[in-house]
Amino acid sequence: MRSRARWLIVAGGVALTAVALRLTVLRPEVVQVEVARVEAGVVEESVTNSRAGTVKARRRARLSPQTGGVVAELPFRRGDRVPAGAVVLRLDASVQQAQLTLAREDTRTARAHADEACLAAELAIRELGRGTALQADGIASEQHLDTLASSRDQTAAACRAARAAVDQSAARVRVVEAELALSEVRAPFGGVLAEVSTEVGEWLTPAPPGVPIPPVLDLIDPTSIYVSAPIDEVESERLQLGQEAGVTVDTRPGLRLPGRVARVAPFVLDALEQNRTVEIEVELTDPGATAGLLPGLSADVEVIIDRRDRVLRLPTSAIAEGGKVLLLDRGWLAERVVVAGMRNWLFTEVRDGLRDGDLVVTSRTSTDIKPGVRAEARGGR
Repeated sequence: MRSRARWLIVAGGVALTAVALRLTVLRPEVVQVEVARVEAGVVEESVTNSRAGTVKARRRARLSPQTGGVVAELPFRRGDRVPAGAVVLRLDASVQQAQLTLAREDTRTARAHADEACLAAELAIRELGRGTALQADGIASEQHLDTLASSRDQTAAACRAARAAVDQSAARVRVVEAELALSEVRAPFGGVLAEVSTEVGEWLTPAPPGVPIPPVLDLIDPTSIYVSAPIDEVESERLQLGQEAGVTVDTRPGLRLPGRVARVAPFVLDALEQNRTVEIEVELTDPGATAGLLPGLSADVEVIIDRRDRVLRLPTSAIAEGGKVLLLDRGWLAERVVVAGMRNWLFTEVRDGLRDGDLVVTSRTSTDIKPGVRAEARGGR
């Protein structure tokens, strides 16, 4: 009896020692993991651009004068808002202004000559009438009457010629006015000056006929901003006008700008081999979102093909190959296989394999993060 009691004491001591070692020295290390809660929400099926898209403006004018000359005035500078029709550049037009003054003086002179010639024509008509009356009384000869008729015709022709000279002079005035107008560049629409590449006093060199002068002003209508993006050809049949889209730009990290598909190109671009794309255009639906967006910025587009509300979802990053996820359950990691439904790069619909409220690991940054390991949520979540 005494030896049996001794044996039981030794066995109990060993058991206690084993439990103590397991709870202390041999206790598995607790791994910190990033987790997310499985819960109901919105899942969207979408397609994204295969290469970076570009922010563009539908109304953008690169302006230059139609004639050469010295820049006399630049009423607006880069970044200024310009109303439609405002003068944005004026060349020195002193020569054209002098020509216009001369042409107007010529017109006044031509009108005076026309008045003189037409008065002479009226006088010749009256003289012919008096001569006709005198001939009826036998006082004037037939030859005198012919002379009066010839004078009437000559002065009438001179009157017509003088009036034609007035019209010609007036046309010359309009030509000079048109040339004077070419010395001004006006805004074809309201917008913002994105670039001004000349200064007052600089000479803008005339270009050969048919060749435009290089643009010196860049005017953009900020309300006409849209995004052009290439979508892989395999997705082309899923794209439709009016589909909801989201736009992200590097200058606004974390912000998704709402938009809609406004155009789907009716052809496939094959400029690069093995990279055929369909070009789409997305209009931003929030007017305030376009403020500050500069044409030329890179942008990413996500077109929403389908949407499901109030479905069980988890982060797509939590799903490994074969639909496997790691579940944090009462301090231990366990592997589950989920049946996935609709998905995008952010969320995936869960049809089976998980329950509402489950915690799943979203990032496997270490080989220690595996099934059967003790773990706890980072930050005590």
